[in-house]
Amino acid sequence: MSSFDASRSLTTLEQDNTVIAVIEMSQSRWLVAAVVPGVERQPLKRIDANEEALLKLLHRWRNEAGQAGREIKRIAVAYEAGRDGFWLARWLQARDIEAHVIHPTSVAVSREHRRAKTDRLDTELLMRAFLGWLRGEKRHCSMAAIPTVEEEDARRPNRERENLVTERTRIVNQVKAILARFGIRTLRPTSRKAEGKLEGLCTAEGMPLLENTRAELCRLFARLCVVREQIRAIEQERLRKLAAVPAKEKGPHAMVRLLARVRGMGVETADMLVNEVLSRHLRDRKAVARYAGLTGAPDERADAGARKVLHAPVTPAPDAA
Repeated sequence: MSSFDASRSLTTLEQDNTVIAVIEMSQSRWLVAAVVPGVERQPLKRIDANEEALLKLLHRWRNEAGQAGREIKRIAVAYEAGRDGFWLARWLQARDIEAHVIHPTSVAVSREHRRAKTDRLDTELLMRAFLGWLRGEKRHCSMAAIPTVEEEDARRPNRERENLVTERTRIVNQVKAILARFGIRTLRPTSRKAEGKLEGLCTAEGMPLLENTRAELCRLFARLCVVREQIRAIEQERLRKLAAVPAKEKGPHAMVRLLARVRGMGVETADMLVNEVLSRHLRDRKAVARYAGLTGAPDERADAGARKVLHAPVTPAPDAA
């Protein structure tokens, strides 16, 4: 991974021997634009969202370049990171196609308030950015490091738990809002016995909760119970895996156990740091600070990082003796 630089390509670009293609992806159709050596026109082809059709198209363009007297040594493909993730890049790499995934926020766009936006214009924008990156010029775009299937799978429990915690908070807030609508402020929705107290609840007007409101609260508490069980299942499974790994074995689990020994850091935080932060090959201290939100990203204003630091909560130092 030391040879990878997200900001520019470290491989010399021989444009006369390279087929360069970019993909504008949607759920059902892909628009593929290319620069083919020996072919004056810049091909633009819309295909079904199918990897085999894409590979067939790339090979066809390579054959067209060969017929024009160009020996193709390299096929480079790029697309923006999005819903489809990294599977297509891994699939192409397994078939000797150089594939890259572009950070969408790193591509410069027009600052006009209203600008034309079509798939064709998007492919032209991606092609300009990708060509600059391949030439080794900085500030055109930034590439994402493509994780392995195992690395992506290791991140799923932590991310699923984060979504479930968000869902738990949403349900609790919804219960509080319903109760506040009737002037009830004594019931704590986070209490394990909260659902059993619904029958005896009375509104601020002294009347019991009506049937529809009580039924809605019961359904919310049932949903909250399911979410809690799923969070508990994720946490118990993680602890089981950590306990099953031998103490002397090296790897992510050993790193989680080591970080969990730090005072004030639990297993949840340690697991997040190992799988989300330490697994990434950040280039330098600036990249680490940028990932943590302490400095601005390349596409932000120059004072964005300073605002983040200035607005961050500061713990007052103890008075000097």
